[in-house]
Order: sequence, then structure tokens, then C-alpha cells
Amino acid sequence: MHQIVSAPVDTSRRWWVLATVVAAQFMFGVDAFIVNVAIPTIATELHASAAQIEAVIAVYLIAYATLVITGGRLGDIYGTRNVFIAGVAGFTVTSLWCALALSGPELIAARLAQGATAALMVPQVLATIHLLFADASRARAFGIYGIVLGLAGAAGFLLGGILVTSDLLGFGWRAVFFVNVPFGAIIMVAAWKIMPMVPRRAGTRLDIPGAIVLFLGLLCLIGPLLFGHDLHWLPLTWLVMAAGVGIVAAFLRLERAVARRGGMPLIDLILLTDKAFMRGLAAVFFFFFANLSFYLVMTMFMQKGMHIPPLQAGLVFLPLALTFVIASRHSGVRAKHRGTLVLIEGCAVQIAGLAALVMAIEWIDMPSATVLALVLTIFGYGQGLVMAPLSSAVLSTVKPASAGAGSGMYGTTAQIANAAGVAAIGAVFFAIEAGQSARLALLAACALLALSIIACAAFLTWMRQVTG
Repeated sequence: MHQIVSAPVDTSRRWWVLATVVAAQFMFGVDAFIVNVAIPTIATELHASAAQIEAVIAVYLIAYATLVITGGRLGDIYGTRNVFIAGVAGFTVTSLWCALALSGPELIAARLAQGATAALMVPQVLATIHLLFADASRARAFGIYGIVLGLAGAAGFLLGGILVTSDLLGFGWRAVFFVNVPFGAIIMVAAWKIMPMVPRRAGTRLDIPGAIVLFLGLLCLIGPLLFGHDLHWLPLTWLVMAAGVGIVAAFLRLERAVARRGGMPLIDLILLTDKAFMRGLAAVFFFFFANLSFYLVMTMFMQKGMHIPPLQAGLVFLPLALTFVIASRHSGVRAKHRGTLVLIEGCAVQIAGLAALVMAIEWIDMPSATVLALVLTIFGYGQGLVMAPLSSAVLSTVKPASAGAGSGMYGTTAQIANAAGVAAIGAVFFAIEAGQSARLALLAACALLALSIIACAAFLTWMRQVTG
């Protein structure tokens, strides 16, 4: 194993650096929501099939989730500044390619490339915050990061609707991708000027065999989760997922062999022995399992069960996004004094929000969009209490030299959980909706969401036993 001595990092302009990296996180977050808003228009103009439209979203998620650990490790090897700038440059160029795509297959290819470049960019955000804020300002920095996550969701809903509806400069749906180009250029210039240089690790290189094996393993795990519903969960989908589990197990053995030979494994094997970090990752999984899946079933219930128009259904989530931002601001300060207890309280608030939603659906025959928006603010506040300090809490025991690897593992766990939640909870919702009703389907989904959040709280409590 290489013995790494961490060189001092220039923190004199760290708040400007924070503004730069969270701007990239904001661009990444907005892109996720803005594309979903534009999907119906894209399908019409490009004459894309339903499978192609699903692939526009799915391949982006697959590329990002399967490569984000590699992106984090590249940051450890070549320095977060260099890899961050390369990732932003790639994200900007591939966004331009998406905007210029002339067919469904071309847009799918461009989205695949965009997801891959995001996997270079995003891990460096958390790694940079982790490196620059090791003192009392850490909670405040991660609080700002959480606020940006919430604002990205709100901005994505609004900006997507505005750009597609207004047909800005005649670009139509293409404007949702063009908007990344000037912002990406500004972020690149700022990063070049103010991000501190982190020396490259001498004599180290990327574990390419490990990267390939991990990519194949995660692809086998995530691919069937995303496309299993369309394939009616054929036995082949389960066989591919089982193969994925085997490949990931083989990947861990390969990484240990690399370490024994004195190489630098793709993941830092020391992290696997960090009890607090591993328990934290389990909490991350269950938190994000109940993240995108919640928005999926709520959107489907409002549009199919209550016949609320798509734009109005999107606006229902805006108060939730705003309370998420408020909670993120509160949680950063509170986590500084109370630690992971704030996250556990956030889980309790989310469960209270789900209970309020269930009561509104059961007691009111046809709740209005306003009633739903008010009820959802409870859930949004709980999410903000958890998400903002979650990354800081999970990465708190990770050494600076492993910041990129730890951030990459965090990002991969979150994306796998998002995909798994959408697949599992979505499958339950659609099955009950087809056989019974959208109302009953949402009630069943809320029960599963609550169980996942309870599991998250349990692992946070377990992690708290180690960290104190």
C-alpha cells in the first residue's frame, strides 16, 4: 500500500471555492429535474419511442452511478481541481451535444456521455468541501451544500416549464440543455483561477481492471432495476442481477489482490473497515431508496388518480422544495451541536409527513392541489433535515487522502438506492393501481417508504454508537 502524506491545502479562498463547486452541483441538480419536465416535448419533436424516452433518463443514471466511484478515485490520484475542471468541461460539451441531437438514438448517446462526465464532476464537490472545511465551519459549508440541493429541485421545476413553454429564441426543448453551456464555462474559469492545487500522487495510476469490473457489476445490478418493469420482470432480469452481485463480489477480491501487490485499488479498502462509514452508507441507501420513488408515485397519483394537469402537479412540489431549503439551513447549525441526532429527527418528520399525506387522502375524498402542497411541506422539511448534513456525517471519519473515494462510494450508493427505490416501490404502485386504484396504490407505497425511512433512522442510530 502507498503511504500518503497529505500536503497542506490552501484554504484562504475556500468560501469562493465553495461557491464554485456548489454552482456545479446546482447545475447537475437542475439538469435532472429540467429534463424530466421537457421529456414529453422531446418525444414529440424527435419522434422518439417510449423505450427511447425512458432510455434518455435511464442511461444517464446508469453512466453516472457506474462511473462515480472511478471519478472519485481519479480525483484522489490527479487532484480534485484537475478532475473537477475536466468534468465540468465534459458536462458542458455533452450538454451542447444533447441540445444539438437530431434523433432519439443520438440524444441517448449524448446523455450517456453526459452522465459519464457528471461522474467526474460531482464527486469532487463533496471531496473539495471535505478537504477545505475541517474546522468549525464544516457544518455551515455542508448546510450551504444542502440548501443548493433544494434550490436545484425548485429551479428545475420552474426553469424547465418556463424554457419549454416560452420557446426561448426558438430553441424549444433544446434550451434546457443549452442553458448549461454558459454556466459551465463560467464555472470552469472560476475553478481554474481559485481552486487550490492538490499535488498528484507520485507513482499512482487508476486501477483500470477494477474500474471495468465494477462498471460491469453495477451495470448488471442497476440496468435490470431500471428496465425490469418494461420487460415484465422476466427471469433473465433476475439472472442478470444475480450475476451483478457475483461480479461485485469478484471486484472486492480483485481490489484486495491489487492492494497486496502494492497498487492503488479503485476503492480505499480501509473504508470497508470503517464501521461508522459503512453504517452511514447503509443509512444513505435507505434514505435515497425513499427519495426519487416518493416523487414518482406522488406525480403518478396526482396525474392519474386526481387528474391534475402536469404543470400544476409540478407546482405542487414547489412549497416542498422551499421548506427543504429552510430545513437545510436549520440542520447545518443544529448538526454542529447535536450531530447525527438531527438526522434521526429528520427521519421522524418525514414519517410524520407521510402519515399526514395518508390522512389527507383517507379523510378528504378529493384533496385539492393546495392541500397536497401543504401536506408535502412536512415531508420536504424532514428531507432537508436529513439530506443536508447526511454527507458530512457519513464522510466525517474519512481521511482527506481518501476523500474522493469516499465521496464516490457515497454517490454510487445514493444512485443505486434511487434506482432500486423507483423500481421496487414503483412496481408495487403500478401493480396495485392496475388491480385496485391509484389511492390504494399510494397508501401501499407510503407504507414502504415509511419502512425505508425507519431503516435509515436505525442505521443512523447504529452509526451514532460509533461516532458519539
